[in-house]
Order: sequence, then C-alpha cells, then structure tokens
Amino acid sequence: MSRFDHLDLDPRLLQLLVAVVEERSITRAAGRLGVTQSAVSHGLERLRAIVGDAVVVKSGRGVVPTAHAEALAVRARELLEALRGFAAAGTFEPARLVATVRIAANDLQRDLLLPRLFARLHDAAPGLTLHVVPSEVPSAEMLRDEGCHLVISPRPPEAGDIVHKRLFEDGYRVFYDASQRDAPATREAYEQAEHVTVLRDAGRALDIDRVLGAAGVQRRFVVRVPDFAGVRPFVRGSRRLATLPGLLRVDLLRGLAHAPVPVACPPMPMYMVWHLRYQTDPMHQWLRRELEAVVAPALEAARAA
Repeated sequence: MSRFDHLDLDPRLLQLLVAVVEERSITRAAGRLGVTQSAVSHGLERLRAIVGDAVVVKSGRGVVPTAHAEALAVRARELLEALRGFAAAGTFEPARLVATVRIAANDLQRDLLLPRLFARLHDAAPGLTLHVVPSEVPSAEMLRDEGCHLVISPRPPEAGDIVHKRLFEDGYRVFYDASQRDAPATREAYEQAEHVTVLRDAGRALDIDRVLGAAGVQRRFVVRVPDFAGVRPFVRGSRRLATLPGLLRVDLLRGLAHAPVPVACPPMPMYMVWHLRYQTDPMHQWLRRELEAVVAPALEAARAA
C-alpha cells in the first residue's frame, strides 16, 4: 500500500507515464518529452513510490509496461485531457459544444424569441439541445439548483446572487372580437365589460391586473385561464375583453382586434435572468449574446404583423 498522498501526483508524471507506456523505451520517452534519460528514470522512481507498482520492467534492450501501468496510462490520458479542457475553459467553440441548454419562459416570450434563438444556436452549435420549461413566477431557487440556465420573464427574482438585464419593453392592449363589439373608448365602458385574464399555476395574478386593481379600476373577471394561449377561445365570438401584452397579437392572439387600454397602464418590461455563477462562463456569455441578438428582429417582425 503506497504511503504517498494522491496529491503528490502531478500532471508531468502523468505525461511521463503515458510517454513511457506508449514508447516502451526510456530513451524515446525522454526525446518525446524533451528531457534527459535520467529525468525519466527519476520520474519513474517517483511513480513507483506513489502507485506501488514497478510501472515498467526490462525486456531485451527496452522496457515493457506492467499490466497495472497499462491500465493507469488509460486513466492518465483521460486526466490529461480533462486538464487541457480546464486550461482552455476560457476559449469557447460553439461548434464543439454538446450540451442541453435549459431556458424558462412562458408562452409569450417562448413563441416570440425562442424559435429565432434556437435557429441561431443550432447553426453555430449543431450539438446543442434546447429544453424549454415554463417560468411561471420565477424563483431564485430554479436558477440556484442548476436546473435552468436562463429565465426570460418580466419578474426577475430579487436576490443577491441573481443577475438580470432588460431585453425589451411592451405595452398593454385590449383584445376583443371586432365582429361582436367595438373597442371600449371610455373607462366606464371598459369597467362594465366582462373580462378574461391569466392566472398562472403559482396563483399570482398578472402584473397589469394587480396594478389596475390597486389604481381602483373595477373589472369583473368571468374567465381565468392558466396561460395566454387559452385566452383567444374565450374572447372570440363574445363581447369579452382581455388586457394583455400587445406582442401577443403576433401569434397567440392573432385574429383578435386590439386597441389602447382606456385607463393609464405602465409598460411591461422583459428581462433575461441568470445566476451569478454563470456571469463569466464563456458558453453562457455566448448564450446571452445570441438571445440579445434576436430581440430586435423579433420586435421588428411583430411591428410588421
């Protein structure tokens, strides 16, 4: 049993082991490593003391690695490759990436941004897989437990280890079926209508509903659905209204008419959110840059819709 600690083993000894096993000659191993034969012999003595094995034995004019040394050389190659990867961690090459990126987003930001984002990511990194999960009301924990690389949400969690950056801003609109009614032109007409809204699984109302309620705007919600995709069937063919982010007109609420909200409404910001541990990670920095790059064309396409 070796009395040496594993920390006595340094990468140069691993490199020496691989060279001797592959070359089967101390002379050739020394030439390959650019050191003297005595340096290789000294290194072999250190290896023998650490691993408790002869490492090589004489065979004719050369040496032959022991079976144990052959097995150790396999592990040494893996460790050396890992060390090379560690040293090159700052050099990120998307084309060599084989990984799954997990992004949390609800249906608005998912449909608006992520198809464009994935197209860019896939072009640069064919080995990448995108896994989209609902963000609901995002928490710091979903970013801390490494289950999510990035969240896109109007509600960044407030925590010292959570970072966010604004991507864009959207305005709220009143959606309605123009075949059934006109847009509400006054606050009174707006308050008298029946309304459809979204209540996420977490049970928290939309920001606009909380803001208008706090401002004293009285609305009667007759339908609450769990996501934006569920709104259109309850507005279409009725006189009901839905007050939602205007960008939903591009896809999920396409076909419904929309108009300004006849009461004061704040804009809706949208952020990308990540954990501080990814702040300087090359892959994550690339991911964030690619996401920012798709925002302008996505908004331009939305304005043209």
